[in-house]
Amino acid sequence: MSVEMTVLSLGCIFGIVQVFVAAQLQTRQNGLAWSLSSREAAVPPPTPLVGRLKRAQANFLETFPFAASALLAVEITGRGDATTEIGAILWLSARFAFWLAYAIGIPVLRSVLFAASIIGIALMLWPLLT
Repeated sequence: MSVEMTVLSLGCIFGIVQVFVAAQLQTRQNGLAWSLSSREAAVPPPTPLVGRLKRAQANFLETFPFAASALLAVEITGRGDATTEIGAILWLSARFAFWLAYAIGIPVLRSVLFAASIIGIALMLWPLLT
């Protein structure tokens, strides 16, 4: 399997992990009865950690379609090369580090890592546009 398809597969797994971790922590905060309910009852605001993880998850889901599209386009067109591989690895690595930085609450590093993930997507797209 190509590097790009491996990264896409790992990105899917990482997205699922983010959803699961945030949901588990929110259930721990609000209780199992709330988690199993229709969730219409008023709940306290999320703890800082739960809030940060949910925002990190939302940010991942905002950029994942672009990365996935780029990865699939590279694979389908056969335009994969060292640049697309580096871009794919940079994207996934930066997204994982972003998640950790966001969870810990490191604001400037988080922004740098977000930018690095966007550069990774650009590196994946570049061979498709040249």
